[in-house]
Amino acid sequence: MAKDSDNYKVISENRRARFDYAIEDDLEVGIVLTGSEVKSLRVGQSNIAESYASVENGELWLTNSYIAPYEPAKTWGHEPRRKRKLLASRREISRLWNGTEREGMTVVPLVLYFNHRGIVKMKVALAKGKKTVDKRETQAKRDWNRQKQRLLKEHG
Repeated sequence: MAKDSDNYKVISENRRARFDYAIEDDLEVGIVLTGSEVKSLRVGQSNIAESYASVENGELWLTNSYIAPYEPAKTWGHEPRRKRKLLASRREISRLWNGTEREGMTVVPLVLYFNHRGIVKMKVALAKGKKTVDKRETQAKRDWNRQKQRLLKEHG
């Protein structure tokens, strides 16, 4: 399980994930990057909104994530949308594989961040896709809670 601590800096967040998916379980994984990718992330140029993770040949891969090219490293740059390997234990990878292959779930990246030691980490979640009805329910609950807070503030 990923530890929620105050000592990390968020690089990129997939806000849409919690709306589109019902999150079952999350975990913190490492990510294999090149030097120019890390420097680009330090500047804060990335997007994980359209990306997903999958288990292929016993390894966890992040697909379709975007890390902008780092201008000063033109000669030794990187490909912005390449597949990147995610680092997790074999037990965690097998659990994710079971969830995706047997139970029809998806591995969704939630947050890309620097941990307290300055290392790039990613929080991924095993999630089940929501149907339109479920999304409407979630929206209605959110609206009701917001309205309830307003009423309490006015009368309290």
